[in-house]
Amino acid sequence: MSCCGPNRRQLLGLVAAAAAMPLLGSNPARAQAGSPIVTDLEVVTITERSAVLTWTTLGPDANPVATDSEVWLGPADGRTQRQVCGDSEPTAYHYAEVDGLEPGRGYRFEARSAGVPATPSPAALTLLANTPESQGMFTTLTPPPGRLLRTLALSNDIHYGEEVSGIISGELPPGVRQLPGLPPYPEVMLTALLDDLRRPDRGVDQLIAAGDLTAEATPDQVRGVHDHLLAWGAQGRDWFACRGNHDRPHLGADYASCSPYLDHFDCWGDSFGTRQQLGEYEVGELRLLGLDTTELDNSGGTMDRQQLDRLRTVLRADPDRPTLVFGHHPVTTQSGRSNVAGPGFILDAANSAELQSLYASTPGVFLHHSGHTHRNLRTQPDVPIPVEFLEVAACKEYPGGYARVRLYEGGYMLNFFKTRSPEARQWSTRTRSEYWGRWPDYTLGSAADRNHTVLRDFSGLTAA
Repeated sequence: MSCCGPNRRQLLGLVAAAAAMPLLGSNPARAQAGSPIVTDLEVVTITERSAVLTWTTLGPDANPVATDSEVWLGPADGRTQRQVCGDSEPTAYHYAEVDGLEPGRGYRFEARSAGVPATPSPAALTLLANTPESQGMFTTLTPPPGRLLRTLALSNDIHYGEEVSGIISGELPPGVRQLPGLPPYPEVMLTALLDDLRRPDRGVDQLIAAGDLTAEATPDQVRGVHDHLLAWGAQGRDWFACRGNHDRPHLGADYASCSPYLDHFDCWGDSFGTRQQLGEYEVGELRLLGLDTTELDNSGGTMDRQQLDRLRTVLRADPDRPTLVFGHHPVTTQSGRSNVAGPGFILDAANSAELQSLYASTPGVFLHHSGHTHRNLRTQPDVPIPVEFLEVAACKEYPGGYARVRLYEGGYMLNFFKTRSPEARQWSTRTRSEYWGRWPDYTLGSAADRNHTVLRDFSGLTAA
């Protein structure tokens, strides 16, 4: 058992939570005997002019079967739909992006394969009332006013070097391994992420990675993930990273070639930065601050006095400057109560209170990005401050993606995207089975958690 996973009590709590989740009882669609089962429908992304739908096709034996992909769409206030996407290339892991839509407008839709309409999975959050999947309808977002200034991507939990996904302790829950002959899944998902960000239809200027980039911060793992990122862009200019609990200093001979840290060795620090040191970056007039919230031998989060004092000094020197803060551990009481490992899994209560109090006197802070829980979720701050506390789902497994933040003069729009290479779509679908098949209910998040607009004054920022 890793020192940085939930303990036995937390594992038992997770088992109980999984057992308590209701099976919502959708019947996957099948037109006739022998036709594919078309299931796992998700409206993952909704922007102002586009939407991304994903689904899976299975054979009668419940194994993946490759078929065609179609999306039919029409105005929500109309009665007719027309085909807007069609791909005859067979796949079992369907990804369809519809564009050319109007901002702030409702649309009815249907995804199909082999002529069979896609339905949500039997136990998914997507079956709850008023979701796009259950209603067959979504409404595009309305963008903030003003010019588009800059586009950022928020990512976390790559776990480079990991070999089994979804295990907490021993062999529980049953984990998922990569299929024989395929590249290691963390490399598949990281490669898909970096490729996606450079595509013109995503147009990302900078990447922010909030921790757990490695599985256990061995020299090879640190070197591997660092090399991938350097091939994508320059550290401290194109991408920014902070440490997660998996990236902590370690004990043992396997780490002895790295710089000593107390009685540990800090391989992460040799490439990415000293432990418990604040990362301070400027992207034009935008300020990015990276927190190291890791404990030395524990999965929970903390910040030492020196780092907190430095953060206070930096923020108070220019309190109105637009600022995005990122750190691996979530902050709010709501996050502590709602994650399956409990309050001890997030930033400790004293640090959390001090951090939020500091934000209350620093009106420029608008978003705090975290990872660690592997889920998409916005939580409420414990004090009335206009800061979004956002947890972003893991890159390395279902739903397998990142959040894109587009900054406008009058605010920002945030959208979660799954990575879309064929290999990434296959792995993401396979890892839906983690945690006794209940992983999507916990990690996908609501459509509003994944897609929303926030109005803020960013008129002082210049375009990228």
